[in-house]
Amino acid sequence: MPDGPPAPSAPTPPSTGPGAPASPARPGSRGSHGGRTQARFARWVRFALGVLAVLVGLFLALRPFSSLAVLLIAAVVGLVVAGGTQLVAAGRDGRHLRWVSGALYLAAAVVVLVWPGPTIRVLALVVGVALVVDGALDLWAGVRARGTARWNACLGGAASVLLGLVALAWPDVTLLVVGLVFGLKVVMLGARAIVAVTTGRPARAGARERARPGRWRLGGNAAVLLLAVVVAVVSVGLQRGAHRPDAFYTPPEAVPAEPGRLIRSEPFAADWVPDGVAAWRILYTTTRDDRTPAVASGLVLVPRSSVGAGAPPADVVTWAHGTTGVSPGCAPSVLESGLAAGAMFVADQVAAHGWAMVATDYVGLGTRGPHAYLVGDATARSVLDSIRAAHQLGGVALADRTVVWGHSQGGGAALWTGVLASSYAPELTLDGVAALAPAANLPELVHSLDGITGGELFAAYVAEGYTSTYPDVRFDDYVRPAARTLVREMAQRCLEDPGVLVSVLSTLVLDKPIWDGDPDRGALHDRLAQNVPSGPIDAPVLVGQGADDSLVLPAAQDAYVRARCDAGYAVDYRTYAGLNHVPLVEAGSPAMRDLFAWTGARFAGQPAADTC
Repeated sequence: MPDGPPAPSAPTPPSTGPGAPASPARPGSRGSHGGRTQARFARWVRFALGVLAVLVGLFLALRPFSSLAVLLIAAVVGLVVAGGTQLVAAGRDGRHLRWVSGALYLAAAVVVLVWPGPTIRVLALVVGVALVVDGALDLWAGVRARGTARWNACLGGAASVLLGLVALAWPDVTLLVVGLVFGLKVVMLGARAIVAVTTGRPARAGARERARPGRWRLGGNAAVLLLAVVVAVVSVGLQRGAHRPDAFYTPPEAVPAEPGRLIRSEPFAADWVPDGVAAWRILYTTTRDDRTPAVASGLVLVPRSSVGAGAPPADVVTWAHGTTGVSPGCAPSVLESGLAAGAMFVADQVAAHGWAMVATDYVGLGTRGPHAYLVGDATARSVLDSIRAAHQLGGVALADRTVVWGHSQGGGAALWTGVLASSYAPELTLDGVAALAPAANLPELVHSLDGITGGELFAAYVAEGYTSTYPDVRFDDYVRPAARTLVREMAQRCLEDPGVLVSVLSTLVLDKPIWDGDPDRGALHDRLAQNVPSGPIDAPVLVGQGADDSLVLPAAQDAYVRARCDAGYAVDYRTYAGLNHVPLVEAGSPAMRDLFAWTGARFAGQPAADTC
């Protein structure tokens, strides 16, 4: 008898026929191996994209000034890599917002590539919008997340939005924004991908990889947010540091058509005004280069001994200042350093000699622009009309004896004042014209700017001044497309503005000059030649030149003086060994000692030397 129930029969092996169900994959089977291979490949792709993102981002952050072309290429690569990193991450964790972020960066790269003639402004706009939108997506993800993930998303999103807003608000600093700001954003995305791969738990077949919580990322995101705050604060500080004229410089609705009429004046006080000197800022009428009426501003400094009824009149030194910029805020009467901004460092010595000083701002500096930078007639009329207006100040005794001084831009203006005086203001008698390192040989000056450190800034002033003054000199005919936004923004900064640092840094990026070809051609050449002060000057002329001047080159000045001598004009030409452009006019310079002695001789009516 059987002593128990029959043993169950062994299970029948499953059929291997076409209709039989497939066996589940076992570890080590082909299906499991294929899943691990795909997961491993995806991890390597994400890791490689992360490394590439870090390298591209570091290049952008550390070498933003290498070249405009290189910057554009690196920015496009950075956008593509950032987009690819986000898309790969989205494929791993299934987050829809990362799909959107990845597509956004790729779309931004396409926009930069297909935009006709991509410029700095376009790059700023695209990068700025991408950073703002990506940051907003991170913030939205942070709201929906919990714990450490929430803080990471919110910190990173806030930093991205803030940096994007800086890019949009300051399109001319795209070199910094794309380089430093966007570069760090790409580095952050790449580092996130690398760490996610290297710290993630090994994936099981068919299961998603789970990253570690990521608390270590809090410090990195907090640092990026801190950097974004610093960049934003610096940007706001630079914008607030820009100088702007106040209501004094706004003319009344009814302005006299007669040039040289004093519109208004008010006492002027500043730390730099010498002791024993009374100062006023003035607003007066003049004319533009096209002979249309205009309004200019300026300063008048008079020894107190020549102020009041019965006071003895003071001889007048009329000062034409050097380059300060081409926007209204660049007037010496607006700037904190005053006349020193235009290279007048000896106002106290002028007062010590008992002389008064009349210093125009020129049209377009202080008052509404444009400013006719290095345009001879326009600046000369501003000088001559400032003398007329100063004589209308009540209670101020000014003598008829006048000597004109000028340096650099103002040196050219001083020479033009001498040329124009007899026809434009015949009632004024000039006893002398002293031009120190004058911007006289304009074609040579503009031609040499490419080889001068920081010369692009002065070239931007020339481009802005001449294209806004002469309709036949077209901006787009002379400035390269890639540099146009940069040039226009540079032209809006005064040399004394904190933001000029951005201009200086921006000039370092220019792998080519700002010019589209040789600027010494066509209408610009003709207008530059037209503004060489080559006419007769009735008063004695002194020209001083530093032998080591790196801006107004001595060879160009020699050629200008030689041309005047060949034309039969008298010139007292003096060169000073070892002196550069600005040191020539600093206190203690031998050129300044000569200038005071020469001016005193003019006021005394002594004959002038002629070195021709």
